[in-house]
Amino acid sequence: MAAEAMPTMASEQRRLTERQAFYARLAERGLAPLWEVLKGLQPTEPRPPESAVLWRYSEIRPMLIEAGSLISAAEAERRVLILQNPAFTAQPPPRVTHSLFAGFQMIMPGEIARSHRHTQSALRFIVEGEGAYTAVDGARTGMRPGDFVITPSWTWHDHGNESGHPTIWLDGLDIPLVDLLNAVFFEDYREEQFPTRTVDDSAARLGNGLVPIERRHDDLRSPILNYPYERTRDALEAMRRHGDIDGCHGFRMRYVNPLTGGWAMPTIGAVIQLLPRAFGGAAYRSSDSAVFVVVEGAGRTIIAGQKFEWREHDVFVVPSWREYRHESTDESVLFSFSDRPVQEKLGLWRELRVAGPGA
Repeated sequence: MAAEAMPTMASEQRRLTERQAFYARLAERGLAPLWEVLKGLQPTEPRPPESAVLWRYSEIRPMLIEAGSLISAAEAERRVLILQNPAFTAQPPPRVTHSLFAGFQMIMPGEIARSHRHTQSALRFIVEGEGAYTAVDGARTGMRPGDFVITPSWTWHDHGNESGHPTIWLDGLDIPLVDLLNAVFFEDYREEQFPTRTVDDSAARLGNGLVPIERRHDDLRSPILNYPYERTRDALEAMRRHGDIDGCHGFRMRYVNPLTGGWAMPTIGAVIQLLPRAFGGAAYRSSDSAVFVVVEGAGRTIIAGQKFEWREHDVFVVPSWREYRHESTDESVLFSFSDRPVQEKLGLWRELRVAGPGA
């Protein structure tokens, strides 16, 4: 038996040697055998590169204040502390998930963050302070805690603070997505600020279910600049009074473009949800990686068996297709954003619900 096996082993070794030599000749010509990597290219389900991680606002805020004493808004252009997912520490650009950027930005009293524009879309979710503003293409809006503010792609924008205290918000941008497409453009405005033409009234004009009939209805970006938290909170309460609670998400709503009914931003989906006191959500997973910020309350989110305790203004990441569930200690409100609009446009987005709380 041993004598018969030896020719077979030699034959296999010869075939392996010939195969490796063949692969080497392919590589010299910029070719590669698909069969060697096919299983890695087509896994049975998403394998998110990002980690589930939580940042505590109580630890971040003192560092932001310290940064305010070390570098001015003029020097920094944007005084931002990046939320760098530890899975990507050696992989530019900075990112909180594989497709999104996030960071806490602070502007001190009397400061102006100069005007510029870029092809990346940006959102601002206001965390702390009143009396500051952002201006987009000359339309200025005030910023208050809980407001969701949009900076569309390639619009001139600057920020200022006319109050006596710092204003802090969470930035969310599609930087990795735009970088992947090699479509990054950036330009500084010639002056510190773009001329202010008007105080923003887009929410009052277009946020009541009525829009001018002559207006284009196919714009991918919402014409509303600021979605005030006061209105958002009222909408959540109305949903609580009249709607059925979702077993996974509590009472959940998405910010929309009133002209199309679609997402407010073409590449970033923004969501707000209310978790009643002592809510125990059922397990859930979806193909979009999401960044959550706690607006109100306290509780925990269990992500793939790992427990993350959170409280007001903390931020955490739920990676793509990782099973998670929310449990609230107090009545809580969570704001989140993800790349779901892109996945939906491409027909890729999926979700999976598991029946029963804590399943």
